[in-house]
Amino acid sequence: MSPSIPQAMKAAAIDRFGGPEVFRVQSLPVPKPRGNELLIQLDTAGIGVWDPEVREGELMSGERPRFPQVIGNDGAGTVVAVGDKVRRFSVGARVYAYTMKGGFYAEYVTVAEDEAAPVPPAMTAQEAGALGADGITALRGLDDQLRLQRGETLIVLGASGGIGHIAVQLAKRMGARVFAVASGADGVELVRRLGAEEAVDGRHDDVVTAARAFAPSGFDAALVLAGGPDIARALATVRRGARIAYPNGVEPTPEGPEGTSAIAYDGVPSAEAFDRLNRIIGASPFHVEIGRIYRLEDAESAHRELGRHHLGKLAFKVRPS
Repeated sequence: MSPSIPQAMKAAAIDRFGGPEVFRVQSLPVPKPRGNELLIQLDTAGIGVWDPEVREGELMSGERPRFPQVIGNDGAGTVVAVGDKVRRFSVGARVYAYTMKGGFYAEYVTVAEDEAAPVPPAMTAQEAGALGADGITALRGLDDQLRLQRGETLIVLGASGGIGHIAVQLAKRMGARVFAVASGADGVELVRRLGAEEAVDGRHDDVVTAARAFAPSGFDAALVLAGGPDIARALATVRRGARIAYPNGVEPTPEGPEGTSAIAYDGVPSAEAFDRLNRIIGASPFHVEIGRIYRLEDAESAHRELGRHHLGKLAFKVRPS
């Protein structure tokens, strides 16, 4: 490893599963990139809405946990070292990344090169740090599952969240007409600003009446990113034969009306998906809403905030400006 790369790094790690109080800032070895891996010095790391389930051990698949454990799935920074099989990136590249294996609540992280992409030209490192997981998940839903077409009508449930506000923008760039169900007056204002033709507050507005006025013949597609007791009523506004998609983990499991089927999916990263996402974003401005920025030392507070009302995605500022 280069002499300029330290042997140890700061990380918000856990030594056991549990509540937000299990986080402790620790000094851990800087990981070494091998084979097709990049070592990224992080500027910003995203805080995913699913991270509390990882912290609590709910997403373990039978393997024996290893502690200390650093969680977090996405972030952005600078490539500072590469494995001997890396071909797509060089040291010094500005990248954003998303991996299922974790490790982003730290100053450095390793990812496979297919789990990273160049930061879009008009995007800051801070915005890119909160883009990877939510951007790929939104793209997988809209493009791979719904196969959204220009001119179609789309209802997005959970539109002001991390995945949702990105999905609104991607759907608009794909040529759809978007009806957004957001959270709170501030959420409605956000998604309108991002291009939704119509937006309502899912907590207080008459979603069904507004939806039927927007799409009298029913929506062509629905992307469900938030659960709740009124999801079935909202999905009753899709037409027969409409496509419905939702990421695994949305509860209760969405069910559409007769003549439709709801497809669960995972936002799996790949080089091809990152390339598609970057093509859609292009060089024009693309907004990533960061609800609040934290230090790694404030991981406990950040995880408590995840359960409260906020727009977009929370993030850590890892490297001081």
